[in-house]
Amino acid sequence: MSWVVVGSGASAVHFAQTALERGERVVLVDVGREGPAPVRPEDGFEDLKRNLEDPVAHLLGERFEAVTYPGGDGEYYGFPPNKAFVFEGVDGFDVRPNGFAPLLSFARGGLAEAWTGGSFPFSRAELGGFPFAPDDLAAHYDLVAARIGITGEDDDLAPHVPVHAGLLPPLPLDEHSRRLLERYRSHRDRVRALGAALGRSRVAVLPEDRNGRSGCRLLGRCLLGCPIDSLWTPSVTLRELQGRPGFEYRPGRRVTRLDVDSARRVTGVVAAKLDGSGEETIPAERVALAAGTLASTKIFLETWRRATGEKPRLPGLMDNRQVLMPFLNWSMIGERHDPRTYQYHQIALALAEDDPTQTIHGLVTTLKTASVHPVVQGVPLDVRTALRVFRSVHAALGLVNVNFPDTRRDDCWVGLDPAAGDGESPLLVRYAPPAGEAARIRSVTSRVCRVLRELGCFVPPRMSHVRPMGASVHYAGTIPMTREERPFTATPGGASRDVAGLWFADGATFPVLPAKNLTFTLMANASRIAAA
Repeated sequence: MSWVVVGSGASAVHFAQTALERGERVVLVDVGREGPAPVRPEDGFEDLKRNLEDPVAHLLGERFEAVTYPGGDGEYYGFPPNKAFVFEGVDGFDVRPNGFAPLLSFARGGLAEAWTGGSFPFSRAELGGFPFAPDDLAAHYDLVAARIGITGEDDDLAPHVPVHAGLLPPLPLDEHSRRLLERYRSHRDRVRALGAALGRSRVAVLPEDRNGRSGCRLLGRCLLGCPIDSLWTPSVTLRELQGRPGFEYRPGRRVTRLDVDSARRVTGVVAAKLDGSGEETIPAERVALAAGTLASTKIFLETWRRATGEKPRLPGLMDNRQVLMPFLNWSMIGERHDPRTYQYHQIALALAEDDPTQTIHGLVTTLKTASVHPVVQGVPLDVRTALRVFRSVHAALGLVNVNFPDTRRDDCWVGLDPAAGDGESPLLVRYAPPAGEAARIRSVTSRVCRVLRELGCFVPPRMSHVRPMGASVHYAGTIPMTREERPFTATPGGASRDVAGLWFADGATFPVLPAKNLTFTLMANASRIAAA
C-alpha cells in the first residue's frame, strides 16, 4: 500500500515516518522552497559578528529589512533575513483575509522551520473535546518525543503540561531565567495563590549528541536557525526520510486539488509545477493532506468545487490570541547578558481557570543576543538616551507571550471566493473575536502583572501588545474530527466523510484549540492517524 502526503511540515513528516515504519510506501509532494545553508556553523553569535565579512547584512539584511517587524507597529517578534524563505508566497495561492493576518509557508519543512521549539502535550481536560480517548494519543506523544528529543522537567507545570516518556534533561538556564525560577520557588505559595504555576518549558532541543545530531553548544544562534540541528525542525526529519527505502520526495510542486471519480473517491493529486511546465497528476488511492490548515482546506475546497460545482463556507476557524507583555527584572539591572545560551523560552507559565480547558499558558523569554529590542522604541526618551538605558537594562528585559484558547464559531470561516471564475479561486478567510474577549484579556494580563510583581519584576504600563489574529500561526478547526457523521467533517481517525481515500493530518481536524503551541500535538496526532 502507498500514500501520497501533501506538505513537508511537522505533521507531514511524522505521518510519513509512521507510515514508512508500518511498511507503507510514501510519496511526499511539496513546494519545498529551500533556505540558505548556515554560515560558519561552528561560530557563536558574537563570533559571527567578528568573523563575517558583512555581519550587518547577514543579521539585519542588505536593506535592513530585518529591522521591520511583521504584523505592524508594536510587534516584538521579528525574523532574520535568512528565515525570509519560510514566509515567501507562491504564485497562484491567493488568500484574502478579513479580521485575520495569516502567515503561510511553502518552505521545505513549513512554518516550523522558524518555530521556537515549544512542545506542549495537551492535558486530558484539553483533549476532552476530541473524539478519541486521550490514551490513544499518549503513545504517539512518547513516539514523537523519542524521535525529535524534547527537554523538560516534572515540576509544578505537570498538571497543565503532562509529563510524557522520553523527556530529556533541560538545557542550563540563562542567568535571568535562573533568577526568575529561583524567585518563584522562594515565593511559591504567594504565586500559587494567584492560580499560577511556573516551571521549565518543554523544548525540542537536544542537550547532548544523539542519533547523528549534535547536542546544543549554546551558540546563541537559535533565532537565525540552529546551524548544527540541535533545535529540531521538520527538515531534519525530512532529510532522514530521504535515505529510507519506500520514500520519495517530490519538491517543486504546489498541489491545487485532488482528482476524484464519480463516486467521489480519490484517483490522483494535481499539482502545478513551479518550473512553469504546467500541471502534473500523480496517481493516488490514499492521500494525506498535511499542508497546514489553510492550505489543506483550500485543496479540499477546490476538489469539492470541481466535483460538485459548490463553494461551501467551512465554519470553525480557530487561532490562539496572543498578548506580548514586556517586563523588567529589577535584580538583573546592570548585569551583563550572556549570549551563550538557548535563546528562546526556558520557562513556561500556566494560569489555572475554573474550567481546566480554559487554562492560560504563557512562554517567558529573557532577552539575550538581540542587539536592539523593539521595547526601546516605546521608551519616552530620545534615541541616544534610550540606547544608553537599553544597554544598562539589556540583561533585565524579558517578554511573556500569553496564549488564549479558542473555540469553533460560525462567524469564523473559510471559503472560496464565490465571484471567481472557472480557474483556481482565492481563499476567503474571515475571523471575528469571541464575545467578551477584551474584558478577558484585561483580566488575564492583570493576573500576569501580579505574578510578575511577585517574581520581582516590573511591567511597563501601556507596552503590552495584543497581536493580530493569525500571528500565532496556530490555525485549526475547519474540517473537525467528530463522532457524528456530518458533511465537511472527519472521522476520529482523520478520514474525510466527503471524499473517499482522503485523510487530514494537520490542524484542520482539531475540534478545539487550547492555549498552547499545538505543534507537538499536530505531530502526535498525524502519527496516530498514520498508524490506524
